[in-house]
Amino acid sequence: MSSLPNSTEEIQHLRDLSPQQVRSGLAAWLGWLFDGLDMHLYTLVATAFVAQLLVTSEADPEVGQKASIIQAAFLIGWALGGGIFGRVADLLGRSKTLILTILTYACFTGLSYFSTEWWHLMIFRFIAALGIGGEWAVGASLISETWPKKWRPWIAATLQSAVNLGILLACLAGALLEGHPPQWIFLVGILPAFITLWIRRAVPETEEWTEARNDQPAPSILELFSPQVRSVTWRVMLICAVSLTAHWTFMFWQQSYIRALPEVGNLKAAKDQATVMALLWIMIGSLIGNFVAGGLAKMMGFGKAIALMLLGYFVVMWFTFSRGHSLDTTYALFAIIGLMQGCFGLFTMCLPPLFPVLLRSTGAGFCYNIGRILSAAGVVFFGIFSKVQGDFAGVLLAASWLFIPAAAFALMLPNPSERA
Repeated sequence: MSSLPNSTEEIQHLRDLSPQQVRSGLAAWLGWLFDGLDMHLYTLVATAFVAQLLVTSEADPEVGQKASIIQAAFLIGWALGGGIFGRVADLLGRSKTLILTILTYACFTGLSYFSTEWWHLMIFRFIAALGIGGEWAVGASLISETWPKKWRPWIAATLQSAVNLGILLACLAGALLEGHPPQWIFLVGILPAFITLWIRRAVPETEEWTEARNDQPAPSILELFSPQVRSVTWRVMLICAVSLTAHWTFMFWQQSYIRALPEVGNLKAAKDQATVMALLWIMIGSLIGNFVAGGLAKMMGFGKAIALMLLGYFVVMWFTFSRGHSLDTTYALFAIIGLMQGCFGLFTMCLPPLFPVLLRSTGAGFCYNIGRILSAAGVVFFGIFSKVQGDFAGVLLAASWLFIPAAAFALMLPNPSERA
């Protein structure tokens, strides 16, 4: 058993962390960094690559429909991956499973380069998403079990910032590969595979999981709905399902909204540049928002902080899409939307401690990622009807209203400080 020499409750400063804790934190952070990279490579080239695969123009309604089906498959894979690899992590341990998740999403993101039919891309994105969804659950549990509990709001902000930086890396890749065939960008997604060599050698299993696994067999996944746990399970599923449906509707369709703005023009290069810039501003806002959310969680608790930021998400989206704005104003509003997205970073440290140790990755992964199933339905729905209506602003405005019930559900979340 790998022991940690310092009690996580006694640690006051970063310098007090043991080498094992530092390596575990770095492994989770890098995993999340490359999560962000691989998850958003597709959104940068979705319209262009799907049009290429269909041998048609970007304006063809079939492009929007097929692109949305591919994204829906990705979101479903993300949901299933959270449950599958979450369960694997509770059975085999956090460190080993972290390696499996990273290899999965790195390899199949790279394989997307070789797609020659739209459904090839759909399959590759689905399998890559299994790893991305699984890595969230495993990385969150790894940090939750090795770093000080009182640091959780700031740890959540730091981990979520890794995702944002990964998305910025995707933007950089998009900018560097501008003018090249759209499928080239997927080759960048192979890079994360190399960090698994270091994780295998340097990152130990957590003491908390090892002790729990030695004391008792892993519970059945059905235990999530046992009388002792089901109240938490249902509450977490509600908040995740509703909030993530609205969030992912925005994250996928905002690029179509930007590309359709008259100010952007009809040139493909101008549309590509505007799409990258929009995502860049969202991520800049989100990097700040992660730490705003962390500060709010320290002051008022996780549930209230998440609820407040979800309400803010609604207000800014309503203002953005209820009327027309210049491109520069839209960028600024997207940055504020990004700031409100900091609420999702809080889920990282809020959810795992709500579940027993041997159900921790399973519960957090299953409940958080179940929202991807409804997100997938929402993305497909808007993909089918948005091209008919030609009204991306109306689509995004309608989705924004989901943040109101999501905020109400957030107030029902237990405070993790009362538990493990």
